[in-house]
Amino acid sequence: MSELLSVENLTTHLATMTGVVTPVDNVSFKLERNRTLALVGESGSGKSMTCLSMLNILPPSGRTAHGRVLFKGEDMLRKSRSELEKIRGREVGMILQDPMTSLNPLFTIGTQVGEVFRYHRNLRGRALRDAVVAVLEHAQIPAAADRLNSYPHEFSGGMRQRVAIAINVACGPDLLIADEPTTALDVTVQLQILRVLKDLQSSSGMAMILVTHDLHLVERFADEVAIMYAGRIVEQGPVAEVFARPGHPYTRSLLAAIPRLTDSPERLRIVPGQPPSLDDLPRGCRFAERCPLADDRCRTSYPDWSTEERLGYRVACWKPSEALP
Repeated sequence: MSELLSVENLTTHLATMTGVVTPVDNVSFKLERNRTLALVGESGSGKSMTCLSMLNILPPSGRTAHGRVLFKGEDMLRKSRSELEKIRGREVGMILQDPMTSLNPLFTIGTQVGEVFRYHRNLRGRALRDAVVAVLEHAQIPAAADRLNSYPHEFSGGMRQRVAIAINVACGPDLLIADEPTTALDVTVQLQILRVLKDLQSSSGMAMILVTHDLHLVERFADEVAIMYAGRIVEQGPVAEVFARPGHPYTRSLLAAIPRLTDSPERLRIVPGQPPSLDDLPRGCRFAERCPLADDRCRTSYPDWSTEERLGYRVACWKPSEALP
C-alpha cells in the first residue's frame, strides 16, 4: 500500500452575516491507494466542506486558513488555478449528491462525457466517440452507443448518476470523491451505484472518499471511517474496529440510532439535542451538551487524541474507555 493523500490540520474559514465561522477545523487523515475512507456525520458537520477545501473550490466567502493537502506528495493548496484545473477531472474526480446539478440539461450525454476527453486528452472524431462509449459501458450504462444523443432528462436518477460517475472516472483518476452519491436514490439503486464504484476501484486501484450519513453503506463499502462533528474529526480508524468498539459517545449514539428490521416505531432511537452553532462553539468538547458521560472537564477543555493500543484507532474524548459498549 502506498500513501496517496495526506490531509494535515486542514482549517477553513467562512464569512457569514454573523461573522467568520470555521466549518473545517484542524482536520487530518491519510488515504492509501485502492482504499475507501468514509466521512460520516450529521448534516453541517463539515464533510462536504472538507472535500471542497481539499480541491480549493470554496465559495467566494470561504478561504483555507492553514493546513496542507498532500496529493502524491505535492500540496494542493499551494498550486495555481491553472495547475488545479489540470488535476481536477484527470487525477481527482468528484461526484456530487444530485447528478442533475452536475449534468447540463441542454447538452447530450455524449457531449458532456466527451468534454473530459477533449480537455484532458485532446481526443477528437472517432477516437473521442469510442472513448466515450467505452467509459459509459465501464459505468454499466446499457446500450451506451445508442444513448450518446440522449439528454439527462431521458435517464432515470440511477442512470444519471452512472453518467456522472463516467465523467469523473473517464481519465482514470487516482482519487475519486463521492459526496453523498446515493442520497436521492432508492435502496436497490444505491447498492448498484456503490457496486459500480467498487468495481471501478478494483480495476483501477484508485482511492475513494465516500461522504455519507448512511452507516449501512459505510459498513459494507468502506475500509476506514472518520466521524465528524461540528467541523472536527472525533474518531477515526478501520470500519470494523470502530463499529465493533466505538470509543466516542457520538459514534456510539450514531450506531445505536441505526434502524433495524426488528425495531418497532416506538423503539427507534435518536441522538438527543442539536449540534452547536458554528458561530457559538463551546470551549470544551463540542458534543458535551448531548453526551451522557460529560463532566466539567469535558465542558471546559477540548479533549486530546486518545490512541490507546486496545482501541486500535484515534478518539478525541476524555473518556473513550467509558464509551465502549
